[in-house]
Amino acid sequence: IAAYVTVSLAGGVYSGAIQRLVVTPNEQEEEQPFIEHNIASTRKAYALERVEERNLSGDAELTAQDIIDNAATIENVRLWDHAQLLQTFGQIQVIRTYYDFRSIDNDRYMIDGKPRQVMLSARELNTQNMPNRSWVNERLTFTHGYGLTLGPVNQVTTEGLPVLFVRDLPPVSTVNIPVDQPSIYFGELSSDYVLVKTRQPEFHYPKGDDNETTFYEGSGGVSVGSLLRRLLFAIRFTSTDILVTNQLTPESRVLYHRNIVDRVRLVAPFLTLDADPYPVVSEGRIVWMQDAYTTSRNYPYATPNTLAGPLSGANYVRNSVKIVTDAYHGSLSFYVSEPDDPLIQTVDRIFPGMLKPLSAMPAALRAHVRYPEDIFLVQAEKYARYHMTNPQVFYNNEDEWRRPVLETGQDQRSVAMDPYYTIMRLPGEERAEFIQMLPFTPRARDNLAAWMVARSDGEHYGKLLVFQFPKQKIIYGPAQIVARINQDQVISPQITLWSQQGSQVIQGTLLVIPIQESLLYVRPLYLKSEQGRIPELKQVIVAYQNRIVMAETLVQALARIFG
Repeated sequence: IAAYVTVSLAGGVYSGAIQRLVVTPNEQEEEQPFIEHNIASTRKAYALERVEERNLSGDAELTAQDIIDNAATIENVRLWDHAQLLQTFGQIQVIRTYYDFRSIDNDRYMIDGKPRQVMLSARELNTQNMPNRSWVNERLTFTHGYGLTLGPVNQVTTEGLPVLFVRDLPPVSTVNIPVDQPSIYFGELSSDYVLVKTRQPEFHYPKGDDNETTFYEGSGGVSVGSLLRRLLFAIRFTSTDILVTNQLTPESRVLYHRNIVDRVRLVAPFLTLDADPYPVVSEGRIVWMQDAYTTSRNYPYATPNTLAGPLSGANYVRNSVKIVTDAYHGSLSFYVSEPDDPLIQTVDRIFPGMLKPLSAMPAALRAHVRYPEDIFLVQAEKYARYHMTNPQVFYNNEDEWRRPVLETGQDQRSVAMDPYYTIMRLPGEERAEFIQMLPFTPRARDNLAAWMVARSDGEHYGKLLVFQFPKQKIIYGPAQIVARINQDQVISPQITLWSQQGSQVIQGTLLVIPIQESLLYVRPLYLKSEQGRIPELKQVIVAYQNRIVMAETLVQALARIFG
C-alpha cells in the first residue's frame, strides 16, 4: 500500500514537472510526433484518406445556357422539406386514423427515361390509433399496413400541394412504378405480434362503405401448429386468447419481431444500425433498405466521434453492410459494401454464408443504394478539421472548417446545417447523379470555404469529393444569404404582410446548388393558415451572387435572374 501511494504521488509530480518544464516551453515541437500519429490514424479510421480534393475558381458567370445545360440538376432541386411534406401526407393520404406515415425518405427512380429524385413514405398500420382495440382486431384483423405515397421533390399543384406519382388506396401509379404487392407486414411501426392464415379475414384496405379483406400468403412467421405450441405462444405473449380462440387452423402462423430495426438487431447484434431505413419499390414489391456499420472504440490514436447518434463514441467506422428486409415475407438479406474492412471479414468467417457481396444484389435494388447520412455527417465533421495534414497548421488550428449555422424556426434558434440528398451534375462530370452534400464555412466566419459530396450511383458508390474555393476570395455562405433574404426590400415586407393576415410563414431549408463552378441558393417558402394543418408551397426564393428574387415557381425565379 505504501509503495502504491508513493508511486502514485511521485508519478503525478513527475508528469506535472515534465509538462511544465519540458513540454510547455516547446509544445509544438514536443507534440509533433503525436499530432502526426493522430492525423494519420483519424483519417484512416474514418476513411478520410480516400477523399478526393478538387479546386473551384468560384468566379464563373452563369448564363441562361448554363442553366439549360444543367437541366437535370434544376429539375431535381428539392422544394419540399421533410417536416412540411410529412404533415401534408398525413392530411391528404393517411385515409384512415389507424394508418400513419412515420418519416419521409429521399430516393431516385427512372421515370420516363430520366432519373428523378422523389420523396416517399410507407403507409403503416398504427394500432395505437384504432377506434376499437379488441384482441381480435389487433391480432387477427388489422395485421398490416398498405402501400405508400411517392412524389417528385420539385413539383407543386396550383393549390400549393405536392404532385403525387403513387397515391391512394389501392395504390394508383401515374408513372412506371407499379406497386403490385402493397401489404406491409414488417416495417418501422410494426411491433406487436399478429396471427395470420386464420379463419378470420384480414382487413386489407377501405373500399367505399365496405372493407376489402385478404389472407396472408407469405412465408414469414412461425407455425402455431399443435395445442402444445399454442400453449407455449400463450405463455410467450401472456395471452390466453391464443389458447382458447377457435379462429386458428393447422396452417396458422404467428408473425412477431416485425419491427425491422429490432429484427435486424436480433439477427446481427454485432452491427451498428443506421438511424434511417427507407422503403424501396422494386419489381412491384415494397422492401426496406437499411445501412449497418462495423465500429470500434479502440483504434489507436484516432479521435472519437462526439456527435449524437448511433456512431457516438466510436473512433473507427465503416459502412460495411446493406440490409434488405422484405415488407411482406420479413426475409433478410445482408450485402457487404466494404469488402476490405477487417471487421466484416471476421464476421464473414464466423458466420459463413450469411453475407453476400454487393454485386449479388439484384440490379433493381442496387439502383436504390444510397450513401447513408449518419456516416457522412461523421466523416464531414472529422474532415472539417483533419483536412489539415500539416502538423504545424493543425496545431495552430489555422484552417478549421465548420458546418454552416442557420437561424431556423419561429424561435430563430441557431442550428447547424444538415447534409441533404440531391441529383446534380458535379463539376467536371458528364452526367447528373444522386449525391449527398454539405457545405463548409471557415471557423468563426460565414463565407463558404468548400463543400463535400458523397456519391451513390454505380461504380462511384462511396466515393467522397471535396470542392474547395480559393482562400483569397469571398464566396457568400448560407448564413449570409439568409441574412440578405431577411433584409431584402421586396421579400421581407411581403413575409411580414403574410404573417399579419392570419397565416404562418415557414421558410424552408436553404439549399446550396452548385452549377458548374458557381453556386445558386434556393429556399422554398410555405404558408399555413392558423386553423389549417396543411402547409402550402407558395413561393421560391433564388439567390445568385448579388441578386435575390422571389417567384411562384423555381423556373420563374431563374428566368427573372438569367432571362
